[in-house]
Amino acid sequence: MSKSIKDISLQWHRFTHGKIQVNLKCPITSFEDFRIWYTPGVADPCIEIAKNEELVYEYTNKANNVAVVSDGTRVLGLGKIGPMAGMPVMEGKALLFKYLGDVDAFPICLDAHDPHQIVDAVKWISPSFGGINLEDIESPKCYYVFDKLSKELNIPVIHDDRQGTAVVVLAALINALKVVGKKLKDVRITIIGCGAAGTATAELLMAAEANPKKMILTDRSGIISPNSPKMDPVKEKLIRLTNEERREGGIKEALKDADVAIGLSSSGPGIITKDMIRGMADKSIVFALANPVPEIGTPEEAKAGGAAIVATGRPDYPNQVNNSVCFPGIFRGMLDVWAKGINDAILIAAAYEIANVAEEDGLSVDYIIPRMDNLELYPREAAAVAKATIQTGMARRKDERPEDIYESTKQRISRYRNALKELIHIGYLQLPPK
Repeated sequence: MSKSIKDISLQWHRFTHGKIQVNLKCPITSFEDFRIWYTPGVADPCIEIAKNEELVYEYTNKANNVAVVSDGTRVLGLGKIGPMAGMPVMEGKALLFKYLGDVDAFPICLDAHDPHQIVDAVKWISPSFGGINLEDIESPKCYYVFDKLSKELNIPVIHDDRQGTAVVVLAALINALKVVGKKLKDVRITIIGCGAAGTATAELLMAAEANPKKMILTDRSGIISPNSPKMDPVKEKLIRLTNEERREGGIKEALKDADVAIGLSSSGPGIITKDMIRGMADKSIVFALANPVPEIGTPEEAKAGGAAIVATGRPDYPNQVNNSVCFPGIFRGMLDVWAKGINDAILIAAAYEIANVAEEDGLSVDYIIPRMDNLELYPREAAAVAKATIQTGMARRKDERPEDIYESTKQRISRYRNALKELIHIGYLQLPPK
């Protein structure tokens, strides 16, 4: 009898005791080298940085360090499991950062429950990092943490459950609309799920020129509108911008005549039904992104309801919309120009480059977004992000050329993967039991 994913996962994680470690990047040829790399030689870069703090990007690894910060309150579909139980996920995020973008990411799981404590903790450790990736923090706490850190730190801060999700949804939607022959500024969009991911997706789609008046959002109580119970400030802002018709009701009413349905709610099936999709516009697009079970159940059910294009968050169906195709490339590009922060223009540039990579491969109803094994994706994305970071005044290094970042990213990812293969070959990294 074959083992389940659960059995193999537990065995492999126990075998390696986690997924990441720290390795040296400086060569050591003899013990004499420590006179340079450490005392007394190390004092010299310290003195230079004390004179000009930006030299920390030249003399240390700050420009490649990212903190993956979580309090363990909303981990995947597992919910509030705590910072220790969230560690495997944060290590997994660090694994993707390194393998896909050669970014050195460190899991920082905080035993802190108050948002002010989280903000303080991240601010205290920020001198060591070139960027902050917030992960799996429950809402509405995550809004305050993100907003506060974005304003008070001079490095980019991304809440991947929000901005990361928004970028991949926008990228997939750009291409899905090309396939069905519609334009973003003209379509009616319904977002099912008005949490952290849903609100950020709505905001980024609007920044990319989706018409907010033709957008409807729903939460557990139904369509959000001026008649909805008092909500957090993020939802209150969206209520003022969206749903010009002042439509009321549940998901069925929200989807009536919609061109696009974006599901970012709790796991299905049954949240979206075939009958609801039948009420949508012709050539409708359905993104059912809940994990582990999409809101509609399966893509086949959505297509049976009349959907022209269906995407999910799962790798075993076509059109997987997954954050892994964006965050390594986004951070790679920002780190390479020593970014001071991030804005919508940078996120939109990333989304369009992701979409361009897929389009050049050849779009179809079953291929609207690149897969994470696309070798061109991350260098292209890094270059586009670096260019947008420079153009919007968020870069410390303004003389970097996007084509140089494309080449350097391609080389460094290839170099790291080749080194990993060599470590496996010589037995330094042992393969888990088959």
